Amino acid sequence: MSVSRGGFSSRIGFIMAAAGSAVGLGNIWGFPTQTASNGGAAFVLVYLVLAFFLAYPAFMAELLIGRFGQANAVTSMQKMSRTAAQKKFAFFVGFGGIICAALILSFYGVFAGWMMSFAIEPIAILLGSDSAQWFVSQSIFRNLLFTTLFMFLTIFIIRSGVENGIEKWSKRLMPVLIVLLVSLIIYVVTLDGAAEGLNAYLNPDFSRIFEPDLLISAMGQAFFSLSLGTSVMIIYGSYISKEENLVTLGAQVTLIDVSIAFLAGLLVIPAMYVAQAQGVVIFAEDGSLISGSSLIFTVLPALFDSMGSMGLFVGFAFFILMSIAALTSSISMLEGPVSYAVERHDMPRSKATLLIGLGILVLSTIIVLNISFMLDFVATLATQYGQPIIAMLCCIFVGWIWHRNEILTEIKKGYGEVENSLFWKIWPIYTKFICPTAIGVVFIHSL
Repeated sequence: MSVSRGGFSSRIGFIMAAAGSAVGLGNIWGFPTQTASNGGAAFVLVYLVLAFFLAYPAFMAELLIGRFGQANAVTSMQKMSRTAAQKKFAFFVGFGGIICAALILSFYGVFAGWMMSFAIEPIAILLGSDSAQWFVSQSIFRNLLFTTLFMFLTIFIIRSGVENGIEKWSKRLMPVLIVLLVSLIIYVVTLDGAAEGLNAYLNPDFSRIFEPDLLISAMGQAFFSLSLGTSVMIIYGSYISKEENLVTLGAQVTLIDVSIAFLAGLLVIPAMYVAQAQGVVIFAEDGSLISGSSLIFTVLPALFDSMGSMGLFVGFAFFILMSIAALTSSISMLEGPVSYAVERHDMPRSKATLLIGLGILVLSTIIVLNISFMLDFVATLATQYGQPIIAMLCCIFVGWIWHRNEILTEIKKGYGEVENSLFWKIWPIYTKFICPTAIGVVFIHSL
């Protein structure tokens, strides 16, 4: 590993950074919303199965590409290529992931800005400020202001590099996130109505687990929450020491990601039913979720308002939690494009970070100015189409282009006995045939 590139200084540093990338709004906002919209516990069950049997193998493929290449996504994949056609394919897949990461960050910044503004509202109320309502009201100026603040916070961290930026802040933010999440769960489950929410969340209706919409949503959630198809895990993999056991590391990050998503459901789903017990309308007559993606900004604030003065502190803690989750993901999304600019075009990191960050902010501004249709359009384009396609192509690359002996040699650097393990008996075939086929079938069906 080149010293100039930097790298993670410790195993825990990588785990916190990779888990931070995986644990974002997709887990704490997206997962509970998807769960509530797709049959509750049935969705949770399908998500858990797909996360370990489909997303984890694809996750390992991306980590291996990165650690072998020791470079950005494009360069890493081209190092495995032997022909001109393979190099072109490698560029398409690697650069496609970088574009996908930039698109995700462009709409992610808008959502994250909302989280920050909602976190400030309780403080404004406690201070007796007349501006409190402005922080939770939709307006172009508010959206632009907080999106810009969030993007510059992301730029600030990435400018400092891997060890002093990504790793340092991931180690600080992830423990705070987990403590806040667990504390809020303990409080919410003691409230009236929480038991009904826990029942809906933990008791699956097995008749729904093969519904096409549920399967598509669960696969999309698993891929989005693990940052697959965005070049993020390729570049993070390139910063891992050659002595580390990638099989164990990948499993640990997947387990943390799934656990945080599960905990988020334990918070948000019971909170919905607590709000319902206090008179807030959650579901329509046909059983569908009324608020959908706006759940966080409608149902939960109504619940916090009903708690009186305690609700101000709970609301503040919740939206700080959401802001931290957004930040741990956004720094990884920006690192992909920045690493490409630094390594392929010899740009200084500080300059590359600022220029790319500002470029993505321009796209975020366009989204804010056309929010009624562009927000959903960009989110759908990146997460439902871009990520599954790029992740599928990464699996094809590892399964059909990268030589099996080279893969085994790379894994053995940190796990000498891998050749005799269950992982090696299953994973190569799984990545070559099952992952691309399953992703392709579900994706085509979604069309």
